[in-house]
Amino acid sequence: MFYYVLKYVLLGPLLRLMFRPRIEGLEHVPATGAAIVAGNHLSFSDHFLMPAILKRRITFLAKAEYFTGPGLKGRLTAFFFRSAGQIPVDRSGKEAGQNAIREGLGVLNKGELLGIYPEGTRSHDGRLYKGKVGVAAMALKAGVPVVPCAMIGTFEAQPPGQKIPSLRPITIRFGEALDFSRYAGMDNEKAALRAVTDEIMYSILELSGQEYVDRYAAAVKAEEQEAAKAEKKEKADKAGRKFPRAPLS
Repeated sequence: MFYYVLKYVLLGPLLRLMFRPRIEGLEHVPATGAAIVAGNHLSFSDHFLMPAILKRRITFLAKAEYFTGPGLKGRLTAFFFRSAGQIPVDRSGKEAGQNAIREGLGVLNKGELLGIYPEGTRSHDGRLYKGKVGVAAMALKAGVPVVPCAMIGTFEAQPPGQKIPSLRPITIRFGEALDFSRYAGMDNEKAALRAVTDEIMYSILELSGQEYVDRYAAAVKAEEQEAAKAEKKEKADKAGRKFPRAPLS
């Protein structure tokens, strides 16, 4: 019940006022029945913008950290995410991928819409990264279509580290539903899962116009963080050599 209060009374009108979203291709989202909406992920705001504009309820798989924060702020955040139709998924450990697939299939088996970001994390630089195969596994196991979606302008409105989004128009663009029935019964074959995932990502790329990187976002982000740490350490070492401490008398 609170989902619809949030959508139509509280959050929905506010988001429409802030971002003045232009919606394209909404007719491609099935009016009934199970389907996956797979999109790029550029901003924290993405979690709420798509549910605000869709005519149907949609459930997203979200990282468990959003639901486990400490104190009153953490409890309010968890309540907000649950109310917005988010399901917590633990992304740590070997079972993380299987847990996400089980949760997603539970939504699809009820004939509902499932939202997922195949990149697995927010893009830290606005580019589109290689998709993880969980979206393909769910699509093939459940036998449902996948609707590609591109969020355009949300990175500029709220880039990483910016808590309050800028007031600027954004576009949410949906593409034609992708049918993967030709892969029926191949949900355990790695080649099929990779092919399906790549087709989904290519469709998102066509809609978004982003630069594509054929690597996982999390790996690239980790490498850049390590490089930044190394550069910082090197500068500190150089400063120490240039201005050595005076010997103790």
